[in-house]
Amino acid sequence: MGAMPVARLEVSVDHLRSAEGFVRVCLTADPANFPACVDDAQALTRSVPADVHTIRFDALPQGAYALAVIHDANGNAKLDTFAGIPREGFGFSRNPPIGFGAPRFAAAQFTLAGDAEKQQVRMRYIF
Repeated sequence: MGAMPVARLEVSVDHLRSAEGFVRVCLTADPANFPACVDDAQALTRSVPADVHTIRFDALPQGAYALAVIHDANGNAKLDTFAGIPREGFGFSRNPPIGFGAPRFAAAQFTLAGDAEKQQVRMRYIF
């Protein structure tokens, strides 16, 4: 039996407010752990300086995924909030509309089916 097909994912992050801090990305295939990814042992995370606007994931199994991205401007490794409202930038794959709270996995879901895929994430800021 052959090897499972794999794909490369390139994530571009647009509309960052500044180059301060880090861009933190979480890629998950688990709807129950989106967008936080904290209990997902299979989630892939990346943390890059905020002046880097492209993040690449190589050799991913093909399938359905969703991305959550934060602009951790102060570098404290979390999304700062005030009364539950994000004080730092955030974004998701497929750039779904944002209401109260994060979108569901299905709204941000995309499928890796070929050998390469690109996702463009537009950062949003409330404050």
